[in-house]
Amino acid sequence: MTYCLAISVDDGLVFASDSRTNAGVDYVATYSKMTRFVFDNNRVLVLLTSGSLATSQAVVNGIKRDLNDPNAEFDISQGQYLHEVAQYIGKLSQSEQRLHAKAIEKSNASTESSFILGGQIEGQACEIFLIYPQGNFISASAETPYLQIGESKYGKPILDRIISAELSLSDAARCAAISLDSTMRSNVSVGPPIELALHKKDVIQDPAHIVLSANSSDFQSLQNQWNEGMKSAFNQLPRLDWDKYNA
Repeated sequence: MTYCLAISVDDGLVFASDSRTNAGVDYVATYSKMTRFVFDNNRVLVLLTSGSLATSQAVVNGIKRDLNDPNAEFDISQGQYLHEVAQYIGKLSQSEQRLHAKAIEKSNASTESSFILGGQIEGQACEIFLIYPQGNFISASAETPYLQIGESKYGKPILDRIISAELSLSDAARCAAISLDSTMRSNVSVGPPIELALHKKDVIQDPAHIVLSANSSDFQSLQNQWNEGMKSAFNQLPRLDWDKYNA
């Protein structure tokens, strides 16, 4: 399992992902689920992955292969609109799943992967898309300016309470980090290190990118202050009048 999310605010985009690919009693594996592509003066793209690691790796490898193939019908540096890139990634995913469908069917395993694609093409708005295993996709909306893949339920409440279009990139990144932390506390299959990337609107260059390990002082400080703040807020909640309800 995994947990990745992308947030769209007025100032740009925030991306976050965990790195755990397997969690067992005696075996924990990690792998980066965030890939960044920058084409100077043209476009910046970030891809987040969840689901079958074999499929997601094959899709990323296919993207890189087509970028290096002058005879490729399409690659992510092309396309007038970002949704055309999302469509291309969906087709790569479907092709890879079909390639191994019969063998996987016998083992009762899954080849499905989901992706979040986000970024900006020069002169256009920032966008984020959730690409389903079936190859189709949706974009974020004004009402819900974020997208999640993987183990999303534990990290969703803070996003619903905090995220708004007016939020700064820095605050959106802090919210994303807490969303990851909330998920890690409730599900061992999601784990550090976590990656964060910030794309500032209309700045076509490599997004600001950091990796926070479990022992990172910044991440630990964020976790500790959030925990203490939650406890403080709980202790300040009004008490229920039990006599009134038992009358």
